[in-house]
Amino acid sequence: MFGRKSSEIEEVASVTELETAVVTQPEPVKQYDSIISGAMDESDREIIRTSLFSAIDPGVALRTPRDKLKMEVEQMVGQIANDRRLQLNQQEQVSIAAELLDDMIGVGPIEPLLVDPDVSDILVNGPDKIYVERRGKLELTGLRFRDDAHVLNVAQRVAASVGRRIDESSPMVDARLSDGSRVNVIIPPLAIDGASISIRRFTNQGATLEWMAQHGNLSHNLAKVLSIAAASRLNVLISGGTGSGKTTLLNALSKNIDESERVLTIEDAAELSLQQPHVVRLETRPPNLEGTGEVTQRDLVKNALRMRPDRIIIGEVRGGEAFDMLQAMNTGHAGSMSTIHANSTRDALARLENMVLMGSVNLPSRAIRTQIVSALDLIVQTERMRDGQRRLIEVDEVIGMEGDVVIMQELFKFEAEGVSREGVIQGKFESTGVRPHFTPRAEMYGFGETLKVVMS
Repeated sequence: MFGRKSSEIEEVASVTELETAVVTQPEPVKQYDSIISGAMDESDREIIRTSLFSAIDPGVALRTPRDKLKMEVEQMVGQIANDRRLQLNQQEQVSIAAELLDDMIGVGPIEPLLVDPDVSDILVNGPDKIYVERRGKLELTGLRFRDDAHVLNVAQRVAASVGRRIDESSPMVDARLSDGSRVNVIIPPLAIDGASISIRRFTNQGATLEWMAQHGNLSHNLAKVLSIAAASRLNVLISGGTGSGKTTLLNALSKNIDESERVLTIEDAAELSLQQPHVVRLETRPPNLEGTGEVTQRDLVKNALRMRPDRIIIGEVRGGEAFDMLQAMNTGHAGSMSTIHANSTRDALARLENMVLMGSVNLPSRAIRTQIVSALDLIVQTERMRDGQRRLIEVDEVIGMEGDVVIMQELFKFEAEGVSREGVIQGKFESTGVRPHFTPRAEMYGFGETLKVVMS
């Protein structure tokens, strides 16, 4: 590690090496909280940082196992402190070594947040404005970057870790980290106040409908109805706002797919975590710097139809692929699912219609709505409520048309009843008691009696 100097350890040897180095097992946040908060003089920290980085070969560091590198960095920090006659106790030595290690092979001060099970979003708005979302609420952390250049360096490292570049000619990156987290980076000149990093973590990929019921996202009866819907191969559209739990619910619904079925997933950035043995995962590709080579979701949906799928799951429908999705649902691919950004189930239908028109499909509105009615069985509305809890607030069944209007019947609805002293919204997931239109399908799959009980 001491073979040659490097003026900037953040310069990586290669993308391949970096992919294995980023998002490994970092130290808990508390290990260098005291250093960040100023327990050690900033000038002393900079002396140690400069001396350490000038002595380490970055290529060797990236190829060294983290545990071994950690021990060597701690020893070097202690040696530098002794040589420079800096006052540094054992705890500070370990803490600053952890911080520098994250700077070398991780994503700097936000590295520990990537393994915090309570953190669902990490939002970097500048060197001293790092927010996290815990249990649905945003909070400012005590972590910070050194300066704007440090934020930009980490942003470039994140882009490099997924084989992408970010600079003035390409100032935006939307990608996926090796742990499955989705990351968006935007830098100047588009980001006026400096580089911004947004990371969405998926901490509940193993969630089931029963798990969600136990955590108050829905009721046990509603969980049973949704599991019957998925097992009975109904076409389901999950609607909701950003961060309302759509992907978590889609993952949970997928747990009820029979293992004998061939499932194709199509996503912009792979977030789904299906446990079935026969799953083919497809991911879009952005255009290169010359503006060519792009592969869209619509391209993948068209190709998926040639791959003999039993079900097609689209992570999020957002454009012209809506028409191809409806076509797939109407041509023997029952049980397909997707999500959509919308504020209500009725709004979801309107957005879906507009997306079909975005695909340059020259069809009248009534014909498009007829396609939607034939394709969709259920629309589930999710919402992140003001107490931070994500809940399924409505489940509607698409049953037909009257004139030019799509007719839906409500099966479940969340009725708020008040707020507890802790600020938690109290309420019930009420069944409307109507007989679902899909009852004959449920009976065909052997769930008729169960459905009758949970809807009563």
